[in-house]
Amino acid sequence: MFQYSKTLLAALAAATTLAGNASADNLTGDLKIFLDTSNPAPRATMEAMIARFQAKNPEMNIETTVIDREAYKTQIRNFLTANAPDVATWYAANRMTPYVNAGLFEDVSDLWAEPEIAENLASTKGAMTIDGKQWGVPYTYYQWGVYYRADIYKELGLSEPANFDEMVSNCEAVIASGRKCYTIGTKWLWTASGWFDYLNMRTHGFDFHMQLARGEIAWTDDRVRETFANWQRLVDLGAFVDDHQNKDWQQSLPFLVSGDAAAILKGNFAVAPLREAGLTDDQLDFHQFPAITPGIELAEDAPTDTFHIPTNAQNKDNARAFLRFVVSAEEQTEINNGKNLGQLPVNAKSSVDDDKFLQKGFEMLSTNSPGGVAQFFDRDYPAEMAKAAMEGMQEFMVFPDNLDDILERLEAVRQDSK
Repeated sequence: MFQYSKTLLAALAAATTLAGNASADNLTGDLKIFLDTSNPAPRATMEAMIARFQAKNPEMNIETTVIDREAYKTQIRNFLTANAPDVATWYAANRMTPYVNAGLFEDVSDLWAEPEIAENLASTKGAMTIDGKQWGVPYTYYQWGVYYRADIYKELGLSEPANFDEMVSNCEAVIASGRKCYTIGTKWLWTASGWFDYLNMRTHGFDFHMQLARGEIAWTDDRVRETFANWQRLVDLGAFVDDHQNKDWQQSLPFLVSGDAAAILKGNFAVAPLREAGLTDDQLDFHQFPAITPGIELAEDAPTDTFHIPTNAQNKDNARAFLRFVVSAEEQTEINNGKNLGQLPVNAKSSVDDDKFLQKGFEMLSTNSPGGVAQFFDRDYPAEMAKAAMEGMQEFMVFPDNLDDILERLEAVRQDSK
């Protein structure tokens, strides 16, 4: 059921102060916005942002509709087809493909040709591009990478690895000390696929990874086997905690807190529970997943939330003005700060909270990931393929000798989906 929320007068009054130094756009007419940000903090953040846009355009009639996130996923195709809003939230890359292919999202390449967007949102352009055109704008993302116990590395005389061989060498030293290299919980299958994302992108690059996602490369291809061979180097060492297939990702965190494991490959969402469990920022640190194949540009997983203009929208000029506002450096700084979404701004000119991990993630994604930004395995790959592959990846981590059978099964799924 739809839950309607008009912009609150109190939020509008507060927003007027924030917008006071900016020249008003003074646009008129209507703007209808649908949001899937139904949880309290994201909802408040979005409503306050809309209030600031309203303050710049006081004559505009803005109607905001907030829909429960899970309900939104089932309703989006219906409302894009009939009674479409002017702006709608969604996700980048493969998750937007069905709606692009169905002609339900507007081509907004004109926005991406504007210097302010072209120059400052370059790291996310690939995630918004299908068939050489852009179909929306991002409003937030967050980094993945290796979070590690700096105190354990210091104790063992280890440095952040510059390449995969050094990563393996570090792992050997950690195992020799009686610890596991990496904690992981693969009961929720997506955790294993994060390892595949990085190993595949570091072995063959972003373009190969996305070709595989689009079903253009066989899972039995020797290059895919090479990715799994790199993974098996770690599996054969005993790098991962035992019984991980019966643990979810939260249940894997205590191994890092106790020091029984030295690191975890995870998104930045893991930092808060690790801090709550008692790890200090002196104990916990972060590094980019290192290079594997020389000459392959480094790409990153950075799941990205987005705004789109439906093709059937009635007020597209106002919608474009709103998208420009959303991605501006000032707004990106505001909505992504620790009091709001607590994630990373997509605009390279934005400021980032004085948080160690947000700062490192912003630097990495803004300047140190020339190879592109992926959305994470189950967002980049079609649903049926993602499910089968993630099941296979969990199986591989427990029974690596099953690889041939796993890849044959995945190839059968790929063939069936053609």
